[in-house]
Amino acid sequence: MDLISEIVARAKANPQRIVLPEGTEERTLTAADRALADGVANLIILGNPAEIKALADKLGLKNIDKATIIDPENHPKKEEYAQLLCELRKKKGMTIEEARKLVLDPLYLGCLIIKSGDADGQLAGARNTTGNVLRPALQIIKTAPGITCVSGAMLLITKTPQYGENGVLVVGDVAVTPAPDADQLSQIAVCTARTAQAVAGFEDPRVAMLSFSTKGSAKHEVVDKVVEALGLAKKLDPTLKIDGELQADAALVPSVGASKAPGSEIAGKANVLVFPNLEVGNIAYKLVQRLGNADAIGPILQGIARPVNDLSRGCSVDDVYKMIAITANQAIAAKKA
Repeated sequence: MDLISEIVARAKANPQRIVLPEGTEERTLTAADRALADGVANLIILGNPAEIKALADKLGLKNIDKATIIDPENHPKKEEYAQLLCELRKKKGMTIEEARKLVLDPLYLGCLIIKSGDADGQLAGARNTTGNVLRPALQIIKTAPGITCVSGAMLLITKTPQYGENGVLVVGDVAVTPAPDADQLSQIAVCTARTAQAVAGFEDPRVAMLSFSTKGSAKHEVVDKVVEALGLAKKLDPTLKIDGELQADAALVPSVGASKAPGSEIAGKANVLVFPNLEVGNIAYKLVQRLGNADAIGPILQGIARPVNDLSRGCSVDDVYKMIAITANQAIAAKKA
């Protein structure tokens, strides 16, 4: 069974309640129909019910009535959610009138549904910017315990089974934090390892903190940051298998790892790669995707207390379907944490 099939199977075995705030977006609704037919998740679709039904009829979708459809303009918990939002944001000066307006925004409403315990995760972004997706998530759901930094991981499914976990690597950060400091980088390492467990199904994440230096082969302040982050990550999660700083070949190739970092339990065996900054991460995964003909799935947002994922506005129906299953896997793991 390939990785995506495994992710879908885990989602089907333990269905989670996933909110889709962009209920009248065609790709989202089409993917939702497929996910409902396959039993991947119990979907909560936000939008005007008449518009959703009309679009489903136009697209020939047969399963949308299996979802829970909530109209932001007219539903029984609207005032309850407004009061919750006002309470959460009162230190920022929010009034109940402002909260009542924001509850009409599906992105805010979805996060409030999750915060109140009525849903397990959210997926949006086919129509909205990353900022619009993240803002209510951080204001309402907030970050996970011990984490202050949101980041984005990517699944790289390569055609080189000798590397990573039978050719699969989980890498981060590729999407959110441009120039992480040592503390943020340590959090990215821990979160990316957790994503490797929750989504990729890695029983034994082995994390390499990447740099242009291996074990002091070069001296520079950016290398010092990676070394500091390594120590902080070990404190944040003492059970984590992690090492650094390592060059990419030392992290992945056993012979190079043995030569450059003898005695390391990670060198040459890494299946999770942590990039020193977003610039490196974004460039690296796209080079692997294009030149190595690898499948790149994500980004998968991590660090939020309950999963909220952001789609590319250029996403396909298949992308949305996969991300519904991935969000469900994250929700399953969050309940176990």
